[in-house]
Amino acid sequence: MINKKIARLRRARRSRALFKRLGQLRLSVHKTPRHIYAQVIAPSGSEVLASASSLDQGFKQIMQWGGNIEAAKLVGQLVAQRAKTVGVSKVSFDRSGFKYHGRIKALADAARAEGLVF
Repeated sequence: MINKKIARLRRARRSRALFKRLGQLRLSVHKTPRHIYAQVIAPSGSEVLASASSLDQGFKQIMQWGGNIEAAKLVGQLVAQRAKTVGVSKVSFDRSGFKYHGRIKALADAARAEGLVF
């Protein structure tokens, strides 16, 4: 029997295999009910070039709650700014099997608005 988590991880595995085969940097997103996390990961998967989450100190100074759309927008802006500082401007969006909806969409739109191309 396949539950929701296993189905999501299967979707994630398929897209990650494609990114690895193409050798692309990826903006990986993970969410929980309380927090949201984003990382720019090297094609090999062994190096994180930039990251941001709703647990960062800079985030906590601005917002208290990390489980809403406004928090996702802020994390998207932060990860895009940090990626730009290390010279990354083009990535592939790895939504980790989550639907492109709500917080995931808000994070992606905010990262695009800050200059990340995907």
